[in-house]
Amino acid sequence: MTTPLPQDALDPAPDLRTSDLASEPVFLMARASSLASASANRALGELDLKVRHYSALSLVCSDLHPSQRDLSRYLVLDPSQIVLIVDSLERRGAVVRRTDPNDRRSKLIEPTDEGRELYRRARAAVDRCTDGTMAPLSEDERASLLDLLQRVALG
Repeated sequence: MTTPLPQDALDPAPDLRTSDLASEPVFLMARASSLASASANRALGELDLKVRHYSALSLVCSDLHPSQRDLSRYLVLDPSQIVLIVDSLERRGAVVRRTDPNDRRSKLIEPTDEGRELYRRARAAVDRCTDGTMAPLSEDERASLLDLLQRVALG
């Protein structure tokens, strides 16, 4: 279970707002990511998932048909971390590993029916969490933020 954030982490005013860090985009993106991940981990905790597991499951349930190596690259995680995440999802019956017919050394990760249902429930939890995290923003601001994040994170 995820430990809740201290209330003062959510309301850093006025100290942090007047610091040099408040004008550094890398810090602000990292802080926003930490706050959003903590919130999502709390929401996903009801399903015994964390953001990393959810992210891998989302990609596995997509049309990308990722290998373990792909997951490592997409999520910017060390391959050993991906092995642990996939092991966990596999133990739950959410995914299976299959040998890639184009490269017998590679394992494709495929969702099971249980995995698709778990992803559906997890996606709903993340969507609710996102609504809360983005509440201070208008619909136009949300769309702009998403566009900017996609350009920074995905090129």
